[in-house]
Amino acid sequence: MTRKKAAITGVQGYIPDYILTNKELETLVDTNDEWIRTRTGIEERRILKQEGWAASDMGREMVKGLLEKTNTKPEEIDLIICATITGDMVFPDTANTIADKVGAVNSFGFDINAACSGFLYALTTGSKFVESGTHKKVVVVGMDVMSSILDYTDRTTCVIFGDGGGAVLLEAHDEFGIEDSVLKSDGNGRHFLNMAAGGSKLPTSAETVANKQHYVYQEGRPVFKHAVKGMTSSVTEVMERNNLNKDDINWMVPHQANIRIINTVASQLDFPMERVMVNIQKYGNTTAGTLPLCLWDYESQLKPGDKLILTAFGGGFTWGATYLTWAY
Repeated sequence: MTRKKAAITGVQGYIPDYILTNKELETLVDTNDEWIRTRTGIEERRILKQEGWAASDMGREMVKGLLEKTNTKPEEIDLIICATITGDMVFPDTANTIADKVGAVNSFGFDINAACSGFLYALTTGSKFVESGTHKKVVVVGMDVMSSILDYTDRTTCVIFGDGGGAVLLEAHDEFGIEDSVLKSDGNGRHFLNMAAGGSKLPTSAETVANKQHYVYQEGRPVFKHAVKGMTSSVTEVMERNNLNKDDINWMVPHQANIRIINTVASQLDFPMERVMVNIQKYGNTTAGTLPLCLWDYESQLKPGDKLILTAFGGGFTWGATYLTWAY
């Protein structure tokens, strides 16, 4: 019997209303529009400012829109997986909070913390529940409220990140869907990209707050180097495993970390930029949210059978690539 595939049957994004431009950042930190654009490709990013809102509220809007688009009832959802590093609380997990807020009373849920690779990890995990036949409708959410953990006096991080993300519905399909994934990690990368305090190693204290250890910390050079190597090697591996060449691929969907990283990865893979999804100029780096936001932005250009390769790199280090065929 032919194995069922887990196909993306719908995608829905959400971005906050507030637009933080490079010009406004010039008033907050020692930087300027040209410096940001030439080094990152970012012109603006969205910031969550709605009073009382948290990650789960963005997730609620994504999932509500997704269910409406796919004519799915909340009670039909079997599982919600949420990829995020900025959940509402340390516990309980944000996936279950989203389920409660959308009325997915028959689902269970859990969060995945793999930083910018979180959506890839969650997508692959969700696909296995569908492929096994135990779950019919799985929602995968990728999003972050990065403004909640940014130091707006640190120009190495605050100019890069924004808030937002998206959600996809996974269902069984006879022909199209998730074909293969290469997922990797290297824990030594924790030294170069992290949020030091708030966990069991450095519990929250007056000292950790004073030392700004609850903000994102990044060493740009090693992160850039490992990101290019990781994304390039994982895309190459998944293509070789599936006997693909660049002409077979309709779209490459890279994590929107930095335009220089995206350009370098495309160059090393000899992949034409006109078939690379790019929206970093509008949203910045939304961490676990960049890949579903790309799919949402480019949804109208996709057609059944299109071959896509998604790739990401994140803190940890985590990285990987997923090959899928578009189902609608």
